[in-house]
Amino acid sequence: MNHRRVLSLSTLLLWSPLFAAVRAQTATARPAAAPWYEKIRIRGYGQVRYNRLLETNRELSCEQCDRSLGDNGGFFIRRARIIFQGQVHPRVFIYLQPDLVSSAGTTGHVVQVRDWYADVGLDAKNEFRIRFGQSKVPFSYENLQSSQNRLPLDRADPTNSANSNERDLGAYFMWAPKKIRDRFASLVNDGYKGSGDYGVFAIGAYNGQTANRPEANNNQHVVARVTYPFAVKSQVIEPSIAAYRGRYVVTSDQRSTGVKGRADWSYADQRVLGTISIAPKPFGLLAEYNVGRGPEYNTARDSIETQSLHGGFVTASYMVKRGSQLFLPFARYQVYEGGKKHERDARSYSVNDVEVGVEWQPNPAFELVTEWYHGDRRFEDKLKPRNEQRGSTLRIQAQFNF
Repeated sequence: MNHRRVLSLSTLLLWSPLFAAVRAQTATARPAAAPWYEKIRIRGYGQVRYNRLLETNRELSCEQCDRSLGDNGGFFIRRARIIFQGQVHPRVFIYLQPDLVSSAGTTGHVVQVRDWYADVGLDAKNEFRIRFGQSKVPFSYENLQSSQNRLPLDRADPTNSANSNERDLGAYFMWAPKKIRDRFASLVNDGYKGSGDYGVFAIGAYNGQTANRPEANNNQHVVARVTYPFAVKSQVIEPSIAAYRGRYVVTSDQRSTGVKGRADWSYADQRVLGTISIAPKPFGLLAEYNVGRGPEYNTARDSIETQSLHGGFVTASYMVKRGSQLFLPFARYQVYEGGKKHERDARSYSVNDVEVGVEWQPNPAFELVTEWYHGDRRFEDKLKPRNEQRGSTLRIQAQFNF
């Protein structure tokens, strides 16, 4: 027998227990990858409102804002959200948000999906990513801002009329360097009323019929947005510009019997928007204005037609810290002239509203907002071709964060 072969065999037999022990130790020292369900974070919030203190006109209402405003409105659960989110893979982030108190016709407290999407990273830092699913359309700062963080109780008509519930089903490409993604996150996590991370640049396509509604034609909407949060000493100033276009179909369930319109009920739907945001450190400001075209009810012709629209708002705020408590007084003024495509007969609106209030946070788990609201609104459709209402009310909301 070859002596070298015998020596090699003997050496292997001698050292193999040691090798086995080292391998076992290495295996023990290397932590096993956590299963996906241990990477999921669960959080949420709820809002309970009463809108009718010192009310002067019960006919003043706003279907898109808050269905409990006006006649027969009482205590109202505005939102009950539970959010499931997590980085289930280094390049895959998932986000699921149902609302437990949505409305379906005259039935309230119906469970409905608000968000259900995945962000797929295209690079190791996830600076380039593609979002697939139902999510907020990257258009307006206030639309992108979570209702958990927003100061006024409802989103402004001129920008929120672009997308009911702010969401739709589509795919979006987003880019932002890691430094700016961290800045987006800190503006939310540190209580400075940020909009969240929808990229410095975003572009995509979506169905265009608004959230939880099927596509009604073969024409997807396209949207693009550019924003950048500049750090100026201790302040953050963020200008933005966004635009979208497509064709919106006023479906049969959104039309009154006998109302006139285009043969295919398909209308041009397009807007351009500009934004300036200043984080409340301590003075804050958010201003947005958009112009465009969309479907709108024409009272004189009893017809839904493509018409121009325009409007905007400005919200001023000031952050006051007293020990562990936080006070945020605010005021907002808004104007809007145009239609709301997702309401009956693409309801025609003229809005001139003022709101003044204060948000009080005694601790991170509870917030109380008191807001005085004065509205001057014309909102007309076939059933109410002459309808202009003015009035004011004191609104209160309790919010629970967990």
